[in-house]
Parts: sequence; structure tokens; C-alpha cells
Amino acid sequence: MALRLAKRRSRRLSMTSLIDVIFLLLLFFMLSSTFSRYGSVDLMAAEAGQAAAATTQQRPVFLKIGLDQLSLNGDVLALADLASRLTSFAPEQDSGGVQVLLNLEPDVTSQRLVDVLAVLRRHAAFSVTVLG
Repeated sequence: MALRLAKRRSRRLSMTSLIDVIFLLLLFFMLSSTFSRYGSVDLMAAEAGQAAAATTQQRPVFLKIGLDQLSLNGDVLALADLASRLTSFAPEQDSGGVQVLLNLEPDVTSQRLVDVLAVLRRHAAFSVTVLG
């Protein structure tokens, strides 16, 4: 019996399987991670007293965001056409900004909302309010 214990203790461990497992874990984590940079979107909450300032501005623009289409004041358009259509609502320099009211359909993804907000952010004259 003592000979069997001595033989088991003198047996060397193979590191090949451990290296294979570490390599597979490294490969898995490298392939499953993302290296994209995330952007941020500034959203401001409504405050008390903004109704008085809104009376001096132009009429608000109503933008309904769906999963497949956008509706600007009732007219259906694509996301690519949104920037060109918003220029017609741009105010003169003395009249103040234009308020854009966003209405989201239930199936809208957050990426779709971020895409629309990125187009709206290019125009400094627009203040965006997301309706609940």
C-alpha cells in the first residue's frame, strides 16, 4: 500500500489542460466584450414657471416617434428627412426658440429615441420635451 501512495505522489501534473482552459476563457471574454464608445444625451426635466416663457415663443412642434416612422405635426416622414423638415420651423433670431414635443409609441426602442434626439440636438433653436 505504501508503494501505491509513493507512485501517486511522484506523478507530475500536466499544465497543458490548464493553459488550454485559460486560452479559451481569454478568447471568450475578448469576443464577448464590446469596444464601442457610448454617447450621452442631455435631458432636462420641466421646471415650474416655464409656461410664461413659452407664450412668447412660436407654436410648439409635435413629433410622434414610432418604431418604423416619424410623424411631424401629422405628416409622416423618415428619419433622414427630419433635419430638412425642421429647418422650416426654425425661428427668426429675435423670436426665441421652438419647443418640440416628443410623443413615443409603446414599441419605440431607446436607440430610436437617441437617434431622433441626435438630429434635434444639431439645431440649437429647438428645446425638446419628452411627453410621458
